[in-house]
Amino acid sequence: MYDAIILAGGANSKSLSKLNSQPYEALIEIAGRPMVSFVAEALAASSQVERIFVIGPAKELADCELPERTTILEGGRTILDTISIGMAALGHQRKVLVATADIPLLTHAAVDDFLAQCAAITADLYYPVVEKEVNNRHYPDSKRTYVRLREGIFTGGNIFLVNPNIVPQCMTVAEKIIDNRKNPWKLACIMGWLFLFKFIIGRLTLKAAESRVSEILGITGAVIQSTYPELGIDVDKASDLELVRTTFSLSKN
Repeated sequence: MYDAIILAGGANSKSLSKLNSQPYEALIEIAGRPMVSFVAEALAASSQVERIFVIGPAKELADCELPERTTILEGGRTILDTISIGMAALGHQRKVLVATADIPLLTHAAVDDFLAQCAAITADLYYPVVEKEVNNRHYPDSKRTYVRLREGIFTGGNIFLVNPNIVPQCMTVAEKIIDNRKNPWKLACIMGWLFLFKFIIGRLTLKAAESRVSEILGITGAVIQSTYPELGIDVDKASDLELVRTTFSLSKN
């Protein structure tokens, strides 16, 4: 069993604020509910998740209907500050699942599959990727950031499994990687020139990317290929919100 942390402190973006006046992305309403509640619900329904910590604007989050096993904590200034707050609240050093609050299409099946694949591999950090073909098959109108690798074209997920012991040593580099996670070129530059060259010519492999991240952070990382695009469909712009709202509307009919 794993405890889970939901990062819910992200401010509402300019493009989304035109459609919803909520100050935080986690509170944007979809089908009459704040977005974060769908993420918490999916995690609570997973057979592998025990406690859930939602970390962000505590006062505003207190008005949300969340699963019984949920604890709300005040967030930090940055994503990594918020992660550190969550890690400190765990009271243990076992691996913990971390998810963003802006993936309302997340399902317990996607979570269970990801964690089952992680359990078969020994690593400190596990990160999911989804093939473009899989994403387009399920959500053809979804506009995602993709990276071309030797094995195919992939987009990243918005959950990961991490060993709390590695967080302090990885803070500086990890913050740069997280800040540039939607900019493949800047991300490649952080990773080194050989990495960048292989990336440009489309010869970079998943295993090479996995090894380079492990080397830079001084940890053991693992890339997990998922067939559940819901892991990566985050609501960052107006078209994302429209897609998610349409998906929920169709599911009710």
